[in-house]
Amino acid sequence: MTRPEDTEGAIIAWLKDFFRQLRLAWYLLWDGRVALWTKLIPPAVLVYVILPIDILPHFPPKELKRLDDLAIVLLGVRLFIELAPPEVVREHLESLGVQTQEWRVVAEEPAVVLDHGYGVTSVEADAEEP
Repeated sequence: MTRPEDTEGAIIAWLKDFFRQLRLAWYLLWDGRVALWTKLIPPAVLVYVILPIDILPHFPPKELKRLDDLAIVLLGVRLFIELAPPEVVREHLESLGVQTQEWRVVAEEPAVVLDHGYGVTSVEADAEEP
């Protein structure tokens, strides 16, 4: 059974990480080294959240009616960061005071994946491990 302190600590850690990702996305949005088509992801997410039309229709429980919007925001931020060049992501993470060992940037040509694991490895190194 988990203690309330553990749950509170996990929530606080998640919130810190979420706001760090938002700040990282903000810096990447204004960085000229990030491709323009990649920079279209955050505005598209914002338009989806603002518009009254939803891809997923809301079901009866009114308390859950904005969960799809929250999921789209979380996925949009994550996708935007993953598609940004890894060296630019690493540079902005360091400017935010994040130690790069806390994040794992995995690059595979041409796709880039930012995995919130720990340590820096390549996709080929991961693929070779049994």
